Amino acid sequence: MATVHDFEASSITGESVPLSSFDGKVLLVVNTASACGFTPQYEGLQKLQERFASRGFAVLGFPCNQFGGQEPGTEEEIAGFCTGRFGVTFPMFARVEVNGRDAHPLWAHLKEAAPGLLGTEAIKWNFTKFLVGRDGGVIRRYAPKTAPEAIAADIEAALAP
Repeated sequence: MATVHDFEASSITGESVPLSSFDGKVLLVVNTASACGFTPQYEGLQKLQERFASRGFAVLGFPCNQFGGQEPGTEEEIAGFCTGRFGVTFPMFARVEVNGRDAHPLWAHLKEAAPGLLGTEAIKWNFTKFLVGRDGGVIRRYAPKTAPEAIAADIEAALAP
């Protein structure tokens, strides 16, 4: 069975990133947007990054424009917004689609591995989050309204030896 480590994605600056480079780390994979009601969650995501990075944790941000056109900018504009407004230091990737025929293969895998409410696979909105274990296996899916700080205990558990 595939794991998150079996996929590649383009960084926000255009380089191909094999997700196997995160082998051994606990990850929180999030579809993001700059003009969403949940955009302030960037602050909480950055706090999780700062709190847990030294223990082998990383947030991975994937901008997505599929929900209300809330991520219309270029990769350069998105990166500038994230670092300038929220001080984001976690890895950001090029804009992706998370639903439909053109969904990025990573997101197709995440949705299949951790379906949402009532078994639906579709991502409902920006800031859907997936907690991934050190082995690349998906641990849990979180709704967009779930605040990043509410995930801290689950991150702690995933980081435990």
